[in-house]
Amino acid sequence: MQFKCSTVLVFCFLLITSVLVSQNLYFPPKTGTTWETESPSNLGFCPDRIDSLYHFLEDHNTKSFVLLKDGKIVLEKYFGTFKQDSFWYWASAGKSLSGFLVGMAQEEGILDIQQPTSTYLGTGWTTCPPAKEALITVRHQISMTTGLDDDIPATPNVPEPDNCTDPSCLVYKADAGTRWAYHNAPYHLVHDVLEAASGKTLQQYTKQSVLDRTGMKGFWLDHVQYGRARDMARFGLLMLAQGRWGTDTLLHDAAYFYDMVHPSQALNKSYGYLWWLNGQPSFMLPSVQFAFQGSLFSNAPADLYAALGKNDQKIHVVPSKGWVVVRQGNDGGYNGPGGGQVPIYFDVDMWKYLNLLECAPTATVESVQQGLQVWPNPATQSWHITAIAPIEQVALFDLQGRNLQYLQGNSSLNMEISAGNLPDGLYCIQIFTGGHLCTIKVIKD
Repeated sequence: MQFKCSTVLVFCFLLITSVLVSQNLYFPPKTGTTWETESPSNLGFCPDRIDSLYHFLEDHNTKSFVLLKDGKIVLEKYFGTFKQDSFWYWASAGKSLSGFLVGMAQEEGILDIQQPTSTYLGTGWTTCPPAKEALITVRHQISMTTGLDDDIPATPNVPEPDNCTDPSCLVYKADAGTRWAYHNAPYHLVHDVLEAASGKTLQQYTKQSVLDRTGMKGFWLDHVQYGRARDMARFGLLMLAQGRWGTDTLLHDAAYFYDMVHPSQALNKSYGYLWWLNGQPSFMLPSVQFAFQGSLFSNAPADLYAALGKNDQKIHVVPSKGWVVVRQGNDGGYNGPGGGQVPIYFDVDMWKYLNLLECAPTATVESVQQGLQVWPNPATQSWHITAIAPIEQVALFDLQGRNLQYLQGNSSLNMEISAGNLPDGLYCIQIFTGGHLCTIKVIKD
């Protein structure tokens, strides 16, 4: 008996993830503020490393942070005037909620992602030639492969063409399925498809299908979901549980769930159905038409998948660890590919701290500090680091708290960090060794 490759992959996925789902996941009540916690010490988290994580988050404009383990809250922190009941926008992280809603609508039989979008919106929803428009399916919308031009020049009448859903803004660029481009307008029309298919407003369909069944609160405003940090955490937990909330299964379609969190096409292997995927050999980002080699987040677990939004709104789901990580706030202050739409460099730095939460001290703080040497100081070209315990990580910061360099340790007792290209001045080197974090001020001269 022969199986198609996709059938085998889904079977293997179900076999592996059924073990994860069968774990004793905790689901908080749908009403009230009760939510069971897990002590960080029970997970082997070091208090000083938690503090370092919180300092990093605060220094980078974070408003809220939540870490769940198997559904229970391990870490929850709010910064400034932000509180547990404060609402904030999900930005494009809400796309991932839309991806889940599409799966539910398909399971209900009111929508088929293989059908042309014109089935739900009518013909003429673009200015493409009719034969080209007919190629575009709902699946192309949720995998960002519609082939519509994502680089229409702005005009006084259309200052944000990327968000414009008027047919005049939806212009043919390539055949559907042949080009990946992060394009908001076709995504916004996913909501129109959902409304046409369900006969309900997006607000009504979301509330009935997901919010009321999980205890989430939130609302859509101009295609953007708003909610509290715990609402994002509830959605992350729903994903960790494969679409289940306690005894209520919201999404039974395991094949769709698999496709949602696995590569949806070969162009951008790090994109599923409106979800970002780690652990793939390459990735593409908004506004660029080439693939970067390597994983999206090089230092995060390979099975991580994420809802990512403008100004560093995050939901990270890590099945292998049973973790859900949520971050809300303003722009974390990182520049790079992806721009403001889907910034990823904050995530990489955040995982430097998350990876170090678990510790098994091998030496006392005093012995570590006494055995740690950084020389020469002042330095012209580089600083040499010598320790009595294996060096896990080294990071260099300026006095504004910006991470200038990061080195992953290799169990060596010696490392070197470059100073040659730095302006003269005072810096801080953070060294994780012997289960402890040590900070040493150094001078570039």
